[in-house]
Amino acid sequence: MSYGSLRDVLECIRKIPVVIQIMDDWPGYDLNLFTYPQHYYGDLDYVLIPHGIVVDRIERLAKDIMKDIGYCDIMVLCVLKGGYKFCADLVEHLKNISRNSDRFVSMKVDFIRLKSYRNDQSMGEKQIIGGDDLSALAGKNVLIVEDVVGTGRTVKALLGSVEKYKPNTLKVASLLVKRTSRSDGFKPDYAGFEIPNLFVVGYALDYNEYFRDLNHICVINEHGKEKYRV
Repeated sequence: MSYGSLRDVLECIRKIPVVIQIMDDWPGYDLNLFTYPQHYYGDLDYVLIPHGIVVDRIERLAKDIMKDIGYCDIMVLCVLKGGYKFCADLVEHLKNISRNSDRFVSMKVDFIRLKSYRNDQSMGEKQIIGGDDLSALAGKNVLIVEDVVGTGRTVKALLGSVEKYKPNTLKVASLLVKRTSRSDGFKPDYAGFEIPNLFVVGYALDYNEYFRDLNHICVINEHGKEKYRV
């Protein structure tokens, strides 16, 4: 293999997102091993990812992001509502890295909402709501923070809107990536966990606005879906 070919291979490997994979046959954790809000008793199947593991993984993502971006100023675009807790914890870790370095990194946060689900079904047409004038992203190092990437169409629509304003860099961090046959192949630059195609709640991920107060990422059961259906 020539030096040029090896260099190309190494560059491709470097660009592959590193992600923790949770396999389809993973049984999860028994709910009785953890504490969670009593008003959700009977509404969940199991804990898919405990809160502590989520927090540790986000700390690692922050280190990867800071290393990749190179201690440049960052404009964070948080996708509401499910992404707010992930974004808050990620930004806090980024700030901690900045405080412990010899160079201050400015981080500004704006918010945008992409409404795409009713009950547990995608509505197809994605609504982009809120956010300041996106022209403010021109020339900036933009990091879009999302809770879940499923088919990839929602994030790609947002990327298309942001790219019109010619940011200096544009990257996506998602806490979860679902394995689904409907995926268009989009992969975020930074991903916490790759999970089966399950409807999950907790850690600000909701089902019709419920379960945001649940710390662990859990799988909702049919009883819970029916109980909180709109």
